[in-house]
Amino acid sequence: MRITQSMLSTNMLRNLSNSYNKMATLQEQINTGKKITRPSQDPVVAIKGIGYRTDLGKVEQYQRNLGEVNNWLDSSDDALDKVGLALKRVQELVTDAANDTKTPEDRDKIKNEITQIKAQIRDLANTKVGDKYIFSGTKTLSPLYDSNGSILGETGVDGAVNIEVYDGVEIKVNTNGKTMFEDIDKMMENIESSLDSSKVPVATGADIGKYLEDINKNQDSVLGARADIGARQNRVEMMEDRLGAQEIIVTKQLSANEDIDYEKAITEMITQESIHRAALSVGARIIQPSLVDFLR
Repeated sequence: MRITQSMLSTNMLRNLSNSYNKMATLQEQINTGKKITRPSQDPVVAIKGIGYRTDLGKVEQYQRNLGEVNNWLDSSDDALDKVGLALKRVQELVTDAANDTKTPEDRDKIKNEITQIKAQIRDLANTKVGDKYIFSGTKTLSPLYDSNGSILGETGVDGAVNIEVYDGVEIKVNTNGKTMFEDIDKMMENIESSLDSSKVPVATGADIGKYLEDINKNQDSVLGARADIGARQNRVEMMEDRLGAQEIIVTKQLSANEDIDYEKAITEMITQESIHRAALSVGARIIQPSLVDFLR
């Protein structure tokens, strides 16, 4: 085959164009730090990247869910801690009142404080996280006690509120408080009634002292609920560790899939520049001088 000047020129231009494209690709990689900027450049890398980002998004969502779980559990534990302190004060007051030397006026004062503590415990039973009542079961938009002191009786008040913290893993975040608070409330009303000096016959010290056993039972009930919350908090900490490790693993896989090796890319860029300069030099030699060059 006869090699013409036109063929040499065409080949040289094609090779120079390819060289420019390679340098443009390397320059883009170095500028962005990514192997590809368009899916068409490497569909396999693009598809894997979508999968890794989906996994990373799920991990981040589960971490946000764990924040909500912690919010519920911490708020429940704090509220029950306050209930425990209130019952301790009730225990002190009842012990004091169960003394036959107390005058009716003394017991009226104790009764007034018991009334206030009962109201405080009802307020604690209506504790909210955001706009949700945490002791109302699945009826999170309704308070456990209404303004008249009536307890919520709808279906679902004993239901579980679960939050997903991993694929197929849910943690119960609420504490069913209806029975516990109902028992405490009933006991408080009985104590109030016994301390009422206007009632005939007036309660004796022994009549009032018998409530100490009920107070102990309710304190145990509150402690049991707090122990259950503590166990769930421990599990949440383990899930946080697991999600943290998963986040590192997925981020590492994503980086290995998409991020460039800067040392390698810069070396390739320098090599490509050398090849391009050599191509230009050779091209200048194989193209015949023009008529103008002869006339100069």
